[in-house]
Amino acid sequence: MSRSAGSACSPSAVTADDLDLAVQLAVEVLRRAPRTAWENKAGSLEWDCWETAEHLSDDLFAYAVQLGPKRPPMDGEVPFVWESRRPGGPANAVHADRAAGPGGLLQVLEASGALLVAMVRTTPPQTRAHHVFGASDPEGFAAMGIVETLVHTHDLTQGLGGRLVWEPPADLCTRVLARLFPGAPETTDPWQTLLWATGRAELPGHPRLTTWRWDGTPRS
Repeated sequence: MSRSAGSACSPSAVTADDLDLAVQLAVEVLRRAPRTAWENKAGSLEWDCWETAEHLSDDLFAYAVQLGPKRPPMDGEVPFVWESRRPGGPANAVHADRAAGPGGLLQVLEASGALLVAMVRTTPPQTRAHHVFGASDPEGFAAMGIVETLVHTHDLTQGLGGRLVWEPPADLCTRVLARLFPGAPETTDPWQTLLWATGRAELPGHPRLTTWRWDGTPRS
């Protein structure tokens, strides 16, 4: 299915419901992973699967707290302490208690996603907050959270075992592509295009990306 084939008009806005769906679908598939697989390397990343799930949780948390202050910061991040627990590991403010096992780790992921969902639902759309790729609005932060969730779940399913199938909804991919990657091809499969846009896959007729970034600029 191509992006243009899926809709005859412009894609609709990215919503808190879209983000909630992405997180719930991710948690559902990750629950099927073998308990012994979480120390495996996550796809093409240099982190193991446990660290990658913590990093995803941290992304969602970080986007939520950016929208939290009455006057969101425009020149940097809310100053939580982000730190790695090993050389080369992700620098997170959010760390799951390993004694709680994979079930606890996924609770941390679900809870972090819920924080961002709640902030997107309740923050006025005219609000702007800092992101390293440029100031964005609640819809933009929702779209960022969805992209982080979709692509890091891809990384995780690659590391956690070949029996985990991860194929997010095409219409969800289409909306986040339109919101964050407006220059991406529009006639290719939406999920493969999102993987291509984030440097994770080949796309026929297009060179593989070695660097990439999204455009979170508010659209209205």
